[in-house]
Amino acid sequence: MCALYSVAAVALLPFVNALPQVTSVATSVAPSSSPIGAITTTVLDASIAALPPAPNASSYPRDGTLHAPEPAPYTPAGGLGTNGSEPVYQVTSDFDFESIALALYQEWIELDLFHHGLAQFSVEEFEEAGLDADDRFLIEFMADQEVGHAKLLTDILGSAAPVQCSYTYPFTTVREFVDFNQKLTRFGESGVYGFLNHLNSRESAQLLLQSITTEARQQMIFRQFDGLFPMPVWFETGIPQSWGWTLLAPYIASCPANTTRLAWQNFPALTILNDPNPARADANQTGFNESISSIGLNASCGETCAPAITQNRTIPLSYPGKTVYLTWESPGQPVGPNQSYVTSTVAGAPAYVVWVSQLNTTYSALTNIRGNTGMTIQPNISTFQSDPAINGTMFIALTDANITYTPFNLTMINPHVVAGPALYQSG
Repeated sequence: MCALYSVAAVALLPFVNALPQVTSVATSVAPSSSPIGAITTTVLDASIAALPPAPNASSYPRDGTLHAPEPAPYTPAGGLGTNGSEPVYQVTSDFDFESIALALYQEWIELDLFHHGLAQFSVEEFEEAGLDADDRFLIEFMADQEVGHAKLLTDILGSAAPVQCSYTYPFTTVREFVDFNQKLTRFGESGVYGFLNHLNSRESAQLLLQSITTEARQQMIFRQFDGLFPMPVWFETGIPQSWGWTLLAPYIASCPANTTRLAWQNFPALTILNDPNPARADANQTGFNESISSIGLNASCGETCAPAITQNRTIPLSYPGKTVYLTWESPGQPVGPNQSYVTSTVAGAPAYVVWVSQLNTTYSALTNIRGNTGMTIQPNISTFQSDPAINGTMFIALTDANITYTPFNLTMINPHVVAGPALYQSG
């Protein structure tokens, strides 16, 4: 065995890098015998109660001196996984398995997606979109990276690891393909950040960290291909697993029989009717349900949003005070592989829009509610001075309360989510 991360306790599984399968163009309907909904077992309570900090959470004296004997030279006391035990790179809890299985579902679609776009569009179409042979090779190399990522996570999970499925994609042009990639890699990256530091298996977390930082580079490259400023934020965002699964599942059309299912929740879909269109010269003129390819040449941003190392636009994609129009589905809708999962929520009536970006969780009032439509105003907030919190490709959702959460406990917002998340192209 040549994989350096493996140990005897982890059997390496056979892996075949086959040609990408044909992707779906329509969502499949679940056979009557298919399981419906997320997997579950005995549920002990309706939600996890909020508790105060642990008794000794702030007791360490931050004075720059050493406070305990060093276990070895140049080795300060403390840390996790630092006692010399041989690492075992496998999941050790239900939380670990379900989280990494979700990440593997994400890696599989990225592997398919990158190949699919290269096969769907001609050289001439890529050239017309400003992407030459070197750019196309970079996309191909990113697909090769996904082979390694899928192999790594499959080894960590073992024989029950999810396999590649068939997918449905919402693009018809190269520019739409690129924009979809920067959005899909955004929630894939953020989905891992949300659970990485909660994993029981610190060894698995180390390997996953070394793969997700590669995906972060992919997301930035697709922003560059999309004519966007490559990294407009100071901090990247983490989201709960159920948020990532809600965003991913609609693009999975079908999976082979007996594919391992997930325990995460699918929330009702949230749609931003006037989500800023990065192909517009003035994205704040974006119409309802507008696609990148539906605007005329006079409205297009042209060379100011052509693929480039960086683009610094004179007119921002969004701004504080912008009116954002929303619509959302009711729960109970089939979604995901073979339409075999069902959207759900335990929240009350929608009252707020939560904006999750960088280190911030901020609320704005949901107003003018009529059935399953409403509106809100983009807040004016900063993470730190000179760093507007709402920027880049970020997340919003509808909630029934405006409870404060921070990056490490954001998952506790789930019982209050009415619909969403949706990706907001704020910058």
